[in-house]
Amino acid sequence: MNIHEYQGKEILRKYGVTVPNGKVAFTVEEAVEAAKELGTQVCVVKAQIHAGGRGKAGGVKVAKNLEEVRTYASEILGKTLVTHQTGPEGKEVKRLLIEEGCDIKKEYYVGLVLDRATSRVVLMGSEEGGTEIEEVAANTPEKIFKEEIDPVLGLMPYQARRLAFNINIPKELVNQAVKFMTSLYNAYIEKDCSIAEINPLVVTGDGKVIALDAKLNFDANSLYRQKDVLEYRDLEEEDPKEIEASKYDLSYIALDGNIGCMVNGAGLAMATMDIVKHYGGEPANFLDVGGGATAEKVTEAFKIILSDPNVKGIFVNIFGGIMKCDVIAEGVVEAAKQVGLSIPLVVRLEGTNVDLGKKILSESGLDITAAESMADGAQKIVSLVK
Repeated sequence: MNIHEYQGKEILRKYGVTVPNGKVAFTVEEAVEAAKELGTQVCVVKAQIHAGGRGKAGGVKVAKNLEEVRTYASEILGKTLVTHQTGPEGKEVKRLLIEEGCDIKKEYYVGLVLDRATSRVVLMGSEEGGTEIEEVAANTPEKIFKEEIDPVLGLMPYQARRLAFNINIPKELVNQAVKFMTSLYNAYIEKDCSIAEINPLVVTGDGKVIALDAKLNFDANSLYRQKDVLEYRDLEEEDPKEIEASKYDLSYIALDGNIGCMVNGAGLAMATMDIVKHYGGEPANFLDVGGGATAEKVTEAFKIILSDPNVKGIFVNIFGGIMKCDVIAEGVVEAAKQVGLSIPLVVRLEGTNVDLGKKILSESGLDITAAESMADGAQKIVSLVK
Protein backbone atom coordinates (compact mmCIF):
# COMPACT_ATOMS: atom_id res chain seq x y z
CA MET A 1 0.00 0.00 0.00
CA ASN A 2 1.26 3.49 -0.89
CA ILE A 3 0.66 6.73 0.98
CA HIS A 4 1.29 10.39 0.19
CA GLU A 5 4.49 12.26 1.01
CA TYR A 6 2.89 14.39 3.75
CA GLN A 7 1.48 11.25 5.40
CA GLY A 8 4.88 9.57 5.32
CA LYS A 9 6.42 12.62 6.96
CA GLU A 10 3.78 12.53 9.71
CA ILE A 11 4.83 8.96 10.51
CA LEU A 12 8.56 9.72 10.36
CA ARG A 13 8.20 12.77 12.61
CA LYS A 14 6.80 10.49 15.35
CA TYR A 15 9.99 8.41 15.15
CA GLY A 16 12.30 11.40 15.50
CA VAL A 17 13.17 11.81 11.83
CA THR A 18 13.64 15.51 11.06
CA VAL A 19 11.25 16.74 8.36
CA PRO A 20 10.25 20.27 7.26
CA ASN A 21 7.09 21.82 8.68
CA GLY A 22 4.19 21.58 6.27
CA LYS A 23 0.43 21.38 5.91
CA VAL A 24 -1.86 19.55 3.49
CA ALA A 25 -4.30 21.59 1.37
CA PHE A 26 -7.23 20.47 -0.77
CA THR A 27 -8.17 23.91 -2.17
CA VAL A 28 -6.34 27.04 -3.28
CA GLU A 29 -7.62 28.95 -0.24
CA GLU A 30 -6.39 26.22 2.11
CA ALA A 31 -2.99 26.39 0.41
CA VAL A 32 -2.73 30.16 0.98
CA GLU A 33 -3.89 29.79 4.58
CA ALA A 34 -1.32 27.03 5.18
CA ALA A 35 1.44 29.30 3.82
CA LYS A 36 0.30 32.09 6.17
CA GLU A 37 0.42 29.73 9.16
CA LEU A 38 3.92 28.52 8.25
CA GLY A 39 5.06 32.16 8.18
CA THR A 40 8.25 31.54 6.21
CA GLN A 41 9.61 33.76 3.43
CA VAL A 42 9.76 30.87 0.99
CA CYS A 43 7.17 28.07 0.61
CA VAL A 44 7.18 24.99 -1.57
CA VAL A 45 3.93 23.93 -3.27
CA LYS A 46 4.07 20.16 -3.88
CA ALA A 47 1.57 17.98 -5.72
CA GLN A 48 0.53 14.90 -3.75
CA ILE A 49 0.07 11.82 -5.93
CA HIS A 50 1.23 8.23 -5.56
CA ALA A 51 4.10 8.59 -8.03
CA GLY A 52 7.65 9.89 -8.24
CA GLY A 53 9.04 12.38 -10.73
CA ARG A 54 6.61 15.12 -9.69
CA GLY A 55 9.20 17.90 -9.94
CA LYS A 56 10.08 17.14 -13.57
CA ALA A 57 6.36 17.07 -14.42
CA GLY A 58 5.78 20.55 -12.98
CA GLY A 59 4.25 19.36 -9.72
CA VAL A 60 6.73 21.10 -7.36
CA LYS A 61 7.05 24.91 -7.27
CA VAL A 62 8.96 27.31 -5.01
CA ALA A 63 6.84 30.32 -3.98
CA LYS A 64 8.44 33.52 -2.62
CA ASN A 65 5.20 35.16 -1.45
CA LEU A 66 1.52 34.39 -0.83
CA GLU A 67 0.49 35.50 -4.31
CA GLU A 68 2.85 32.95 -5.86
CA VAL A 69 1.45 30.29 -3.52
CA ARG A 70 -2.03 31.13 -4.83
CA THR A 71 -0.83 31.05 -8.46
CA TYR A 72 1.02 27.75 -8.18
CA ALA A 73 -1.77 26.10 -6.17
CA SER A 74 -4.27 27.13 -8.87
CA GLU A 75 -2.00 25.70 -11.58
CA ILE A 76 -1.27 22.38 -9.89
CA LEU A 77 -4.62 21.48 -8.27
CA GLY A 78 -6.72 19.60 -10.80
CA LYS A 79 -3.77 19.19 -13.16
CA THR A 80 -3.01 15.75 -14.58
CA LEU A 81 0.64 15.00 -13.89
CA VAL A 82 2.37 12.57 -16.24
CA THR A 83 5.58 11.11 -14.82
CA HIS A 84 7.69 8.02 -15.53
CA GLN A 85 5.71 6.22 -12.80
CA THR A 86 2.15 7.23 -13.71
CA GLY A 87 2.12 5.97 -17.29
CA PRO A 88 0.86 8.11 -20.19
CA GLU A 89 -2.59 8.53 -18.62
CA GLY A 90 -1.11 10.45 -15.66
CA LYS A 91 -2.75 11.20 -12.31
CA GLU A 92 -4.96 14.10 -11.31
CA VAL A 93 -3.69 16.22 -8.40
CA LYS A 94 -6.35 16.51 -5.70
CA ARG A 95 -4.23 17.62 -2.74
CA LEU A 96 -1.11 19.69 -2.10
CA LEU A 97 1.61 19.83 0.52
CA ILE A 98 2.53 23.39 1.45
CA GLU A 99 5.94 23.23 3.09
CA GLU A 100 8.44 25.69 4.50
CA GLY A 101 11.43 26.50 2.31
CA CYS A 102 14.78 24.93 3.03
CA ASP A 103 18.35 26.25 2.66
CA ILE A 104 19.78 23.24 0.82
CA LYS A 105 23.54 22.86 1.00
CA LYS A 106 23.83 19.29 -0.41
CA GLU A 107 21.44 16.52 -1.44
CA TYR A 108 21.82 12.78 -0.70
CA TYR A 109 19.83 9.58 -1.11
CA VAL A 110 19.01 7.18 1.75
CA GLY A 111 16.63 4.25 1.51
CA LEU A 112 15.65 0.97 3.14
CA VAL A 113 14.41 -1.98 1.11
CA LEU A 114 14.03 -5.73 1.53
CA ASP A 115 16.63 -7.67 -0.46
CA ARG A 116 14.80 -10.84 -1.43
CA ALA A 117 18.04 -12.56 -2.42
CA THR A 118 19.31 -12.47 1.17
CA SER A 119 15.94 -12.09 2.99
CA ARG A 120 17.38 -9.09 4.81
CA VAL A 121 16.67 -5.39 4.97
CA VAL A 122 19.34 -3.30 3.24
CA LEU A 123 20.21 0.31 4.00
CA MET A 124 21.28 2.10 0.81
CA GLY A 125 22.87 5.51 0.40
CA SER A 126 24.33 7.73 -2.28
CA GLU A 127 25.70 11.27 -2.54
CA GLU A 128 23.79 11.56 -5.83
CA GLY A 129 20.55 12.66 -4.16
CA GLY A 130 17.70 14.40 -5.93
CA THR A 131 17.87 12.13 -8.99
CA GLU A 132 16.20 8.76 -9.49
CA ILE A 133 18.22 6.03 -7.82
CA GLU A 134 17.69 3.86 -10.94
CA GLU A 135 19.65 6.44 -12.96
CA VAL A 136 22.46 6.43 -10.41
CA ALA A 137 22.54 2.60 -10.47
CA ALA A 138 22.73 2.60 -14.28
CA ASN A 139 25.27 5.41 -14.76
CA THR A 140 27.41 5.50 -11.59
CA PRO A 141 26.78 2.28 -9.61
CA GLU A 142 29.99 2.84 -7.63
CA LYS A 143 28.24 5.76 -5.89
CA ILE A 144 25.64 3.50 -4.26
CA PHE A 145 26.66 2.02 -0.91
CA LYS A 146 24.80 -0.73 0.95
CA GLU A 147 24.65 -2.05 4.49
CA GLU A 148 23.00 -5.45 5.00
CA ILE A 149 21.15 -5.49 8.33
CA ASP A 150 21.04 -8.50 10.64
CA PRO A 151 17.36 -8.99 11.60
CA VAL A 152 18.29 -9.96 15.18
CA LEU A 153 20.71 -7.10 15.84
CA GLY A 154 18.98 -4.45 13.78
CA LEU A 155 20.80 -1.50 12.24
CA MET A 156 24.05 -1.10 14.16
CA PRO A 157 25.48 2.38 14.81
CA TYR A 158 28.77 1.48 13.07
CA GLN A 159 26.84 0.54 9.90
CA ALA A 160 25.01 3.87 9.79
CA ARG A 161 28.28 5.69 10.53
CA ARG A 162 30.10 3.82 7.75
CA LEU A 163 27.36 4.68 5.27
CA ALA A 164 27.41 8.33 6.33
CA PHE A 165 31.17 8.51 5.69
CA ASN A 166 30.86 6.62 2.38
CA ILE A 167 28.33 9.11 1.00
CA ASN A 168 30.43 12.04 2.25
CA ILE A 169 28.14 13.49 4.90
CA PRO A 170 30.13 16.36 6.51
CA LYS A 171 32.11 15.01 9.48
CA GLU A 172 30.47 17.37 11.95
CA LEU A 173 27.01 16.04 10.92
CA VAL A 174 27.78 12.31 10.93
CA ASN A 175 26.29 11.73 14.41
CA GLN A 176 23.12 13.52 13.34
CA ALA A 177 22.97 11.38 10.18
CA VAL A 178 23.41 8.20 12.24
CA LYS A 179 20.47 9.19 14.44
CA PHE A 180 18.44 9.97 11.29
CA MET A 181 19.14 6.55 9.73
CA THR A 182 18.43 4.71 12.99
CA SER A 183 15.07 6.46 13.37
CA LEU A 184 14.22 5.71 9.75
CA TYR A 185 15.05 2.03 10.29
CA ASN A 186 12.87 1.88 13.42
CA ALA A 187 9.94 3.32 11.48
CA TYR A 188 10.54 0.87 8.63
CA ILE A 189 10.48 -2.18 10.92
CA GLU A 190 7.71 -1.16 13.32
CA LYS A 191 5.34 -0.01 10.56
CA ASP A 192 5.94 -3.07 8.32
CA CYS A 193 7.27 -1.05 5.40
CA SER A 194 8.39 -2.62 2.15
CA ILE A 195 10.20 0.59 1.09
CA ALA A 196 11.32 3.68 3.00
CA GLU A 197 13.00 6.10 0.62
CA ILE A 198 14.32 9.59 1.39
CA ASN A 199 15.25 11.35 -1.84
CA PRO A 200 16.62 13.80 -1.22
CA LEU A 201 17.97 13.76 2.29
CA VAL A 202 19.53 17.21 2.63
CA VAL A 203 22.13 18.98 4.69
CA THR A 204 21.04 22.57 5.33
CA GLY A 205 22.97 25.79 5.69
CA ASP A 206 22.34 25.82 9.44
CA GLY A 207 23.72 22.29 9.87
CA LYS A 208 20.65 20.07 9.97
CA VAL A 209 20.02 16.69 8.35
CA ILE A 210 16.46 16.71 6.97
CA ALA A 211 14.18 14.45 4.96
CA LEU A 212 13.10 16.80 2.18
CA ASP A 213 10.98 14.09 0.56
CA ALA A 214 9.63 10.79 1.89
CA LYS A 215 8.27 7.72 0.17
CA LEU A 216 6.88 4.93 2.34
CA ASN A 217 5.28 1.76 0.98
CA PHE A 218 3.73 -0.86 3.26
CA ASP A 219 3.32 -4.62 3.13
CA ALA A 220 -0.42 -5.09 2.50
CA ASN A 221 -0.30 -8.40 4.41
CA SER A 222 0.52 -6.51 7.62
CA LEU A 223 -2.24 -3.91 7.47
CA TYR A 224 -4.43 -5.89 9.88
CA ARG A 225 -2.00 -4.83 12.63
CA GLN A 226 -1.30 -1.34 11.27
CA LYS A 227 -4.72 0.27 11.68
CA ASP A 228 -3.27 3.80 11.82
CA VAL A 229 -1.47 3.24 8.51
CA LEU A 230 -4.61 1.84 6.89
CA GLU A 231 -6.39 5.11 7.68
CA TYR A 232 -3.97 6.86 5.30
CA ARG A 233 -5.22 4.84 2.31
CA ASP A 234 -6.33 7.11 -0.54
CA LEU A 235 -8.79 5.14 -2.66
CA GLU A 236 -8.83 7.85 -5.32
CA GLU A 237 -5.21 6.97 -6.12
CA GLU A 238 -6.01 3.28 -6.70
CA ASP A 239 -7.55 1.42 -9.62
CA PRO A 240 -11.31 0.96 -8.92
CA LYS A 241 -11.09 -2.64 -10.12
CA GLU A 242 -8.29 -3.39 -7.63
CA ILE A 243 -10.33 -1.80 -4.83
CA GLU A 244 -13.34 -3.95 -5.72
CA ALA A 245 -11.15 -7.07 -5.85
CA SER A 246 -9.77 -6.38 -2.35
CA LYS A 247 -13.33 -6.48 -0.96
CA TYR A 248 -13.58 -10.13 -2.00
CA ASP A 249 -10.01 -11.05 -1.03
CA LEU A 250 -8.99 -11.40 -4.67
CA SER A 251 -5.44 -10.63 -5.79
CA TYR A 252 -5.97 -8.42 -8.85
CA ILE A 253 -3.59 -6.12 -10.72
CA ALA A 254 -4.69 -4.31 -13.87
CA LEU A 255 -2.39 -4.50 -16.93
CA ASP A 256 -2.48 -2.99 -20.41
CA GLY A 257 -3.49 -6.00 -22.53
CA ASN A 258 -6.82 -7.29 -23.83
CA ILE A 259 -6.97 -10.91 -22.58
CA GLY A 260 -8.48 -11.26 -19.12
CA CYS A 261 -6.97 -14.06 -17.02
CA MET A 262 -8.65 -15.83 -14.08
CA VAL A 263 -6.38 -18.30 -12.34
CA ASN A 264 -6.00 -19.92 -8.91
CA GLY A 265 -2.54 -19.56 -7.40
CA ALA A 266 -0.02 -16.76 -7.90
CA GLY A 267 2.57 -18.99 -9.57
CA LEU A 268 0.06 -20.41 -12.05
CA ALA A 269 -1.25 -16.88 -12.70
CA MET A 270 2.27 -15.70 -13.59
CA ALA A 271 2.82 -18.74 -15.82
CA THR A 272 -0.54 -18.12 -17.50
CA MET A 273 0.38 -14.53 -18.34
CA ASP A 274 3.74 -15.73 -19.69
CA ILE A 275 2.19 -18.35 -21.97
CA VAL A 276 -0.43 -15.88 -23.26
CA LYS A 277 2.44 -13.54 -24.23
CA HIS A 278 4.39 -16.48 -25.69
CA TYR A 279 1.57 -17.10 -28.17
CA GLY A 280 1.34 -13.43 -29.14
CA GLY A 281 -1.34 -12.19 -26.74
CA GLU A 282 -1.30 -9.46 -24.09
CA PRO A 283 -2.70 -10.14 -20.58
CA ALA A 284 -5.17 -7.54 -19.30
CA ASN A 285 -4.66 -8.45 -15.66
CA PHE A 286 -3.12 -10.63 -13.00
CA LEU A 287 -5.93 -12.32 -11.06
CA ASP A 288 -5.48 -15.00 -8.41
CA VAL A 289 -8.83 -16.16 -6.99
CA GLY A 290 -7.04 -18.19 -4.30
CA GLY A 291 -7.27 -21.80 -3.26
CA GLY A 292 -10.64 -21.74 -1.52
CA ALA A 293 -12.77 -19.61 -3.81
CA THR A 294 -16.56 -19.97 -3.77
CA ALA A 295 -18.88 -19.68 -6.76
CA GLU A 296 -19.76 -16.17 -5.53
CA LYS A 297 -16.08 -15.19 -5.46
CA VAL A 298 -15.56 -16.49 -8.99
CA THR A 299 -18.61 -14.55 -10.16
CA GLU A 300 -17.24 -11.32 -8.70
CA ALA A 301 -13.82 -12.02 -10.25
CA PHE A 302 -15.51 -12.37 -13.62
CA LYS A 303 -17.34 -9.09 -13.19
CA ILE A 304 -14.13 -7.29 -12.28
CA ILE A 305 -12.34 -8.61 -15.37
CA LEU A 306 -15.23 -7.55 -17.59
CA SER A 307 -15.38 -4.07 -16.06
CA ASP A 308 -12.18 -3.37 -18.01
CA PRO A 309 -13.34 -2.09 -21.45
CA ASN A 310 -10.05 -3.25 -23.02
CA VAL A 311 -10.82 -6.93 -22.35
CA LYS A 312 -11.71 -8.71 -25.63
CA GLY A 313 -11.51 -12.30 -24.35
CA ILE A 314 -11.11 -14.30 -21.12
CA PHE A 315 -8.88 -17.27 -20.32
CA VAL A 316 -9.87 -19.25 -17.20
CA ASN A 317 -7.03 -21.56 -16.16
CA ILE A 318 -7.76 -23.58 -13.01
CA PHE A 319 -5.87 -26.42 -11.38
CA GLY A 320 -8.19 -27.90 -8.76
CA GLY A 321 -6.39 -28.99 -5.64
CA ILE A 322 -8.14 -27.44 -2.68
CA MET A 323 -10.18 -25.59 -5.29
CA LYS A 324 -12.78 -27.86 -6.89
CA CYS A 325 -13.34 -27.64 -10.64
CA ASP A 326 -17.12 -27.96 -10.33
CA VAL A 327 -17.25 -24.91 -8.03
CA ILE A 328 -15.24 -22.90 -10.57
CA ALA A 329 -17.51 -24.10 -13.37
CA GLU A 330 -20.62 -23.05 -11.45
CA GLY A 331 -19.11 -19.62 -10.83
CA VAL A 332 -18.14 -19.19 -14.49
CA VAL A 333 -21.63 -20.15 -15.69
CA GLU A 334 -23.34 -17.89 -13.14
CA ALA A 335 -21.08 -14.96 -13.96
CA ALA A 336 -21.49 -15.39 -17.72
CA LYS A 337 -25.28 -15.37 -17.32
CA GLN A 338 -25.29 -12.34 -15.00
CA VAL A 339 -23.08 -10.14 -17.17
CA GLY A 340 -24.42 -11.36 -20.52
CA LEU A 341 -21.04 -12.53 -21.80
CA SER A 342 -20.46 -11.52 -25.42
CA ILE A 343 -16.71 -12.02 -25.80
CA PRO A 344 -14.71 -15.26 -26.32
CA LEU A 345 -14.24 -17.42 -23.23
CA VAL A 346 -11.71 -20.27 -23.04
CA VAL A 347 -11.69 -22.53 -19.97
CA ARG A 348 -9.05 -25.04 -18.99
CA LEU A 349 -9.85 -27.16 -15.93
CA GLU A 350 -7.69 -29.84 -14.35
CA GLY A 351 -7.72 -31.56 -10.96
CA THR A 352 -10.40 -32.29 -8.35
CA ASN A 353 -13.87 -32.97 -9.84
CA VAL A 354 -12.62 -32.02 -13.30
CA ASP A 355 -15.13 -34.25 -15.15
CA LEU A 356 -18.04 -32.76 -13.21
CA GLY A 357 -16.74 -29.26 -13.91
CA LYS A 358 -16.48 -29.91 -17.65
CA LYS A 359 -20.00 -31.39 -17.64
CA ILE A 360 -21.40 -28.24 -16.00
CA LEU A 361 -19.74 -26.07 -18.64
CA SER A 362 -20.81 -28.22 -21.61
CA GLU A 363 -24.45 -28.37 -20.42
CA SER A 364 -24.66 -24.63 -19.66
CA GLY A 365 -25.75 -23.68 -23.15
CA LEU A 366 -23.10 -20.95 -23.18
CA ASP A 367 -20.51 -20.39 -25.89
CA ILE A 368 -17.49 -21.68 -23.96
CA THR A 369 -14.37 -23.05 -25.66
CA ALA A 370 -12.80 -25.94 -23.73
CA ALA A 371 -9.02 -26.37 -23.59
CA GLU A 372 -7.12 -29.55 -22.82
CA SER A 373 -3.93 -27.89 -21.59
CA MET A 374 -2.55 -24.52 -20.61
CA ALA A 375 -0.78 -24.11 -23.95
CA ASP A 376 -3.89 -25.18 -25.83
CA GLY A 377 -5.99 -22.66 -23.91
CA ALA A 378 -3.52 -19.82 -24.49
CA GLN A 379 -3.36 -20.53 -28.22
CA LYS A 380 -7.15 -20.66 -28.48
CA ILE A 381 -7.87 -17.41 -26.63
CA VAL A 382 -5.16 -15.51 -28.56
CA SER A 383 -6.58 -16.83 -31.84
CA LEU A 384 -10.18 -15.95 -30.87
CA VAL A 385 -9.24 -12.44 -29.76
CA LYS A 386 -7.27 -11.77 -32.94
